[in-house]
Amino acid sequence: MTTPRPAAPPLRRRGENMRRAVLTAVVEILSAEGLAGATVSAVARSAGVHETSIYRRWRTRENLIAEALVAELDAAVPVPDTGDVREDLTTFFVSLVRLLRTVQGQALLRLSVERDDTLQDRRGPYWKDRLERGTVMVRRGIERGELLGDTDPGLLVEAVSGPLFARVLVSDAPLDEGLAERLVALVLDGARA
Repeated sequence: MTTPRPAAPPLRRRGENMRRAVLTAVVEILSAEGLAGATVSAVARSAGVHETSIYRRWRTRENLIAEALVAELDAAVPVPDTGDVREDLTTFFVSLVRLLRTVQGQALLRLSVERDDTLQDRRGPYWKDRLERGTVMVRRGIERGELLGDTDPGLLVEAVSGPLFARVLVSDAPLDEGLAERLVALVLDGARA
């Protein structure tokens, strides 16, 4: 029987190097083990830092996970500008579907609806900013005359994203790219100029 090797002592990472190592570790653990596996202890071990360093910077596990997911996943849902509102929205929401089918995307969505006051300062701005990014495409469509002038950009984005979120959080119904395309078509048919 072999004796288990003791864990290597944490490295002296500080500042941005520590932050990057910790956020990378969170994403890797989420991908491999899901939300339950992403404990502060596991992240600290993987990143080679002390748990106290993580608590000092992020205060809670939820804040840590939220920041890691935001930093990693913002690039996953770009805001296209093709000159056609239907194509822009379809591309945007197909990207959102792809994100929501990942462990990280589902974790971010679940974290965003958990009742946790320590996460509130990060949760609210994240989804507000994401939805605002989506409304930019609708406003461009209005300016180009593709959509009625009184179209509510926020409501249009919510009308498409709501069913996608519901499938992840509530119904566990299939989430596919075709659904995003159908939802965009359904909503745009009511807002077309």
